[in-house]
Amino acid sequence: MVLYTGALALDITGPMEVFETANRLLGSPGRPYLLDLVSADGPRVRTSSGVIVEASPLAAGEGPIDTLLVPGGWGLHSALRDRALVSWIGRAAARSRRVASVCGGSFLLAEAGLLDGRHATTHWAYTEAMAGRYPEVTVDAEPIFVWDGPFVTSAGVSTGIDMALALVEADHGAPLALEVARFLVLPLRRHGGQPQVSAVLDAQLADHPPIRAAQEWIMHNLDHRLPVAEIALRANMSPRNFSRVFRREVGATPGQYVERKRIARARELLETTDLAIAQIARRCGFAAPETFFRSFGRALGLTPRQYRNRFQLMSPSGPADRHHETDRSPA
Repeated sequence: MVLYTGALALDITGPMEVFETANRLLGSPGRPYLLDLVSADGPRVRTSSGVIVEASPLAAGEGPIDTLLVPGGWGLHSALRDRALVSWIGRAAARSRRVASVCGGSFLLAEAGLLDGRHATTHWAYTEAMAGRYPEVTVDAEPIFVWDGPFVTSAGVSTGIDMALALVEADHGAPLALEVARFLVLPLRRHGGQPQVSAVLDAQLADHPPIRAAQEWIMHNLDHRLPVAEIALRANMSPRNFSRVFRREVGATPGQYVERKRIARARELLETTDLAIAQIARRCGFAAPETFFRSFGRALGLTPRQYRNRFQLMSPSGPADRHHETDRSPA
């Protein structure tokens, strides 16, 4: 990982903890992940929050590299003007198996010309600036991380953890990545195609007490039909006024919020149980499996079966429904 003054501490430590936890859980001889921190500003690099991180000189990063990691941070503007640093990143990428960035770190990859002709992402607040500055890069504002060939770019701050989990999965399989997420008491892993903004909204409870009460009631009743009129009763509001206030407080309509919560519950059940797909659809309140398939595919770009095959922490016997049920969605 290449550091610079003003890099964001969580961009650095988030992925570090994922890899170190993977080391501990694997328990194999040696250390599957050995992370070296290098910097031109070393040996003590001050992050944007004032945390001091010790790093070796850039020369210590010479030779073959498995994964080159580049964080973002408020010091990015100065880093982009550091031609020696940008040049070093370009040369280091050429001897790396893969290259990854967190948040604004994608600007440094683009500045080095590494993302020309590729798809990439960055923090949602800076996607327009990145697209304007680097017209040869296809900047996608939606996903929390984008994998294009050997380059992986992630969105804002905490999504570096999701990206690091994806790298662990690519190296050692989904079971280990899920075990790392559980050990670190992280939410079940977010798929890379999940929109940045909805990822934030989904974890949010409104400050407005009646709306918060409605949100909590929704979470305990996802297996039921949830018409707006019935939800509005929980907030002691008319359906029309409830819809208006809910959208203002939550940033989504009641219907959008309910669907996202149903999908989140479905993902949890797909990852952690052997329930049949049709059972999961019913438990999450979808009127029919076909409706579930359409909603799930629209949200994540995968069928429920594809998602389970990719992310489930397998039981020794495997999912009970694996051999007798198939997705019937158009996807």
